[in-house]
Amino acid sequence: MSIHPTALVDRCARIAENSEIGPYCIVGPEVEIGPRTRLMAHIYLEGPTVIGADNLFYPYSTVGVAPQDKKYRGERAETRIGDRNNIREFVTIHRGTEGGGSITSIGSDNLLMTYTHVAHDVRIGDHVILGNSVGLAGHVVVEDWADVSPFSGVHQFCRIGRHAFVGPYTVVKQDVLPYSLTSNKPEVGVFGANIIGLERRGFATAEIESLQTAFRLLTRSGLNTSQALDRIRTEVAPCQGVTDLIEFIGSSPRGFIK
Repeated sequence: MSIHPTALVDRCARIAENSEIGPYCIVGPEVEIGPRTRLMAHIYLEGPTVIGADNLFYPYSTVGVAPQDKKYRGERAETRIGDRNNIREFVTIHRGTEGGGSITSIGSDNLLMTYTHVAHDVRIGDHVILGNSVGLAGHVVVEDWADVSPFSGVHQFCRIGRHAFVGPYTVVKQDVLPYSLTSNKPEVGVFGANIIGLERRGFATAEIESLQTAFRLLTRSGLNTSQALDRIRTEVAPCQGVTDLIEFIGSSPRGFIK
């Protein structure tokens, strides 16, 4: 393995032989770093933390540190990061708490841009993009392929649905529907399906049209949610995206942005 002479690596850390620890990095005990993962410089890691393969950490990010939760009393909690993630400059990722399952987890193939904050007990899926200075409060769930634009903040316990796009400067206080384009202009609301994102990922035109119709019924028809769902079930051509949308709404205890 390549460890720069200025790096401080605890003897109990487990470092894959073909990983790279750059200048002035600090790696604490109970940290596990997988193959070909590179810490560029000035990275601070505390354990228990497990990091997979082929990740790239840019300077001044911190991972696995104690959460900013006043209920935290030093209980054992973990941070888990998958493979092929890009963690940019000054990103902060805090470990979990007992009240949230004791795990903060990030999947694979994600991009966390500069100054992103991932609070305790957050769960991030795969292929997620978090823009510059996005703040995720505790217990937030971000599902696969979601894209949260810069300077947005997400309230604790909220969910960002799969393939959702959240516009810049958006304050998220309720769940964000999957496949939706949600933004704050003129106020926070759903502006239909995330058409561009879905097209880029190879979704069929018919499925995108079904989702667009479903969102119109939910947000533009003047119907309440139950009435809109009844019409979606009977009038909209069935597809996996519409099924996911209906299931997400049914499992949303905080309510959702409409």
